[in-house]
Amino acid sequence: MPDRVRPLVHAQAIEKSYDDGPAVVCVLRNLDLEVQAGERIAIVGASGVGKSTLLHLLGALDRPTSGSLRFDGADLLARSEAELAAFRNGEVGFVFQFHHLLADFTALENVMLPALIGGESFRSARARATDLLERVGLGPRLHHRPGELSGGEQQRVAVARAVSRKPRLLLADEPTGNLDPATGDDVQALLLALNREHGAALVVATHNDRLAAVMDRTLRLADGRLHEERGAAVSRTGSDA
Repeated sequence: MPDRVRPLVHAQAIEKSYDDGPAVVCVLRNLDLEVQAGERIAIVGASGVGKSTLLHLLGALDRPTSGSLRFDGADLLARSEAELAAFRNGEVGFVFQFHHLLADFTALENVMLPALIGGESFRSARARATDLLERVGLGPRLHHRPGELSGGEQQRVAVARAVSRKPRLLLADEPTGNLDPATGDDVQALLLALNREHGAALVVATHNDRLAAVMDRTLRLADGRLHEERGAAVSRTGSDA
């Protein structure tokens, strides 16, 4: 990445702790991270080390215990909860391991929802959602509810929903972890295509070696901090850089 380019996301000296009865559990410790616009980053590490916690902080779903978090130079931690909700709706797309689709809504309605919340007209939201679902191969399934879709189809709907507002930051938490290998590869290809086409930065927490290997960078989360691996593949040990 070029020097002196302002990062899209700049997390500095991030700490995140939780109270566990009389004890305090520190999940993230003095963590630093820069994400450039359009960059693709894999976050890897053992289960329970805080990968999901980190994504929630980057997407303003949660606040750190201490530290600073900036998005395109602006201080996110200075914003009100209402301002953060608007930020998440317009600038951030989330894809989770479990799709979190609304069971009573059709695929089309699920993808339309972020745009409608953002104040777009019904007609505009419907047109974009239809286009996205057709592009991910779900044109014939627009009016099916999640219970009528396969696991892979549900995750494709979730990806379409995540990018429906053309976010600048796309966060994916184990997006292929609940899928069979072939379907996981399809979802991986979809995320990469949307990253290229929309220019959104893509940060993925994953145990999937194949997915991590095609990212620009692979960062390992251990002992509350990120360590940049030399190789793209998760399986390489590499020294911290």
